[in-house]
Amino acid sequence: MSATRYSEAVILNKMTDLIKLANVNLNHFPRHEKYGLSQEIRRVMYDVYNLIVEGEKRYHKKTSLTELDIKHQQLRMMLKLAYELGYFKYHNEKAKRDENEESRRYMALNLLVNEVGAMIGGWIKSEFEKLKQK
Repeated sequence: MSATRYSEAVILNKMTDLIKLANVNLNHFPRHEKYGLSQEIRRVMYDVYNLIVEGEKRYHKKTSLTELDIKHQQLRMMLKLAYELGYFKYHNEKAKRDENEESRRYMALNLLVNEVGAMIGGWIKSEFEKLKQK
């Protein structure tokens, strides 16, 4: 397995971890957001996942990777918006006792988003380096 293929597999695994954790949190969003922001976040997460797969398979990756980078940034901004709206605060007794839990949930997701973003950035840089060598 080449280094590039390995890196792409690592990005997919990290994105899978992000999707799993995000879905747990999205299930606790307020009921009125079930078909709003939570659905949009899911859609963008799956778009990012699909674009990673697409980027692996395309011979000319520039457009796919640019779109992947844009979708990733949209995901980052939507999660930030959800945090600022207070949607990471669960409405149960344990959550009411722990005021920092909301921040921890967001930071755990944000860490994964940052890791995926760094991997995407490295992938884009690698592809542009290959283009320069040709």
